[in-house]
Amino acid sequence: MADRRLQVFHTVARLLSFTKAAETLHMTQPAVTFQVRQLEEHFNTRLFDRAHNRISLTDAGKKVYEYADRIFVFYAEMENAVREMTGDISCALTIGASTTIAEYMLPALLGDFKENYPEITIHLKVSNSDGVLSMVENNTIDLGVVESSVANKNLVVENCRRDRLVAIVPPDHPLAERRVIELSELLEYPFICREEGSGTRAVIDRYLRRSSASLKIAMELGSPEAVKAAVEAGMGVSVVSRVTIQKELRLKTLVELELEPPLDRPFSFVHQKQKFRLRAMEKLLEFARSYCDPQDDADR
Repeated sequence: MADRRLQVFHTVARLLSFTKAAETLHMTQPAVTFQVRQLEEHFNTRLFDRAHNRISLTDAGKKVYEYADRIFVFYAEMENAVREMTGDISCALTIGASTTIAEYMLPALLGDFKENYPEITIHLKVSNSDGVLSMVENNTIDLGVVESSVANKNLVVENCRRDRLVAIVPPDHPLAERRVIELSELLEYPFICREEGSGTRAVIDRYLRRSSASLKIAMELGSPEAVKAAVEAGMGVSVVSRVTIQKELRLKTLVELELEPPLDRPFSFVHQKQKFRLRAMEKLLEFARSYCDPQDDADR
């Protein structure tokens, strides 16, 4: 119902890129440009300055963007008010989740949510934490669930729980009899790590910077399953989320070692500010909070 020209303009203004706006809106770039020019003709003024392959908002553009923000907030509130009266919360939501969360936390959550709210369709996109945050920033997903800290202060971040990371080695490894290990001792062995951009890698890198240590990287792999398999095969040691190794601990194919000092990180929900006004989003977040353990893994 909202003016399509205004929606397109708002997306371009938020991303400051016609190309990114076209990708986000699933439109061609010429179509995006056409919609913006239509709005400029309506106001009889330029809304963007275009110079050196970069764009910025004019004073008029800043004013239109300010009002567009408010218009879309009121539009969402109108939608919710009518749906509240009719009891209708049917819609489709897209969630983005980092690999660890998508594989080990979300399946049970989304299955139970679907049972309780069959009228809400959930689509899931899986990426590493950097990729999920980019999708939230570009408004291509409604909600992100990530395993690393979030620096973008324009996003709403709600910590769900703390996740403990531990060292893992194969059962026949020289360190396998230990229960606790300092990072410096672990780093004497070839290290299997996640790729750049993953939440696990970011947390380990920050941990290492505090200790002025460095990794002997044997392999960089793109999923927790691949990392575990490489460690089981005796190709090195690693640090992973404790939630990912419960099966391997039961089968005794891996040994868990606590790190000293301990290493943990947040699992967090991330979304655009206006997204929380959608009633279906509110229902999803309310439901998801029930899966957030109020205690840290360290207390278990």
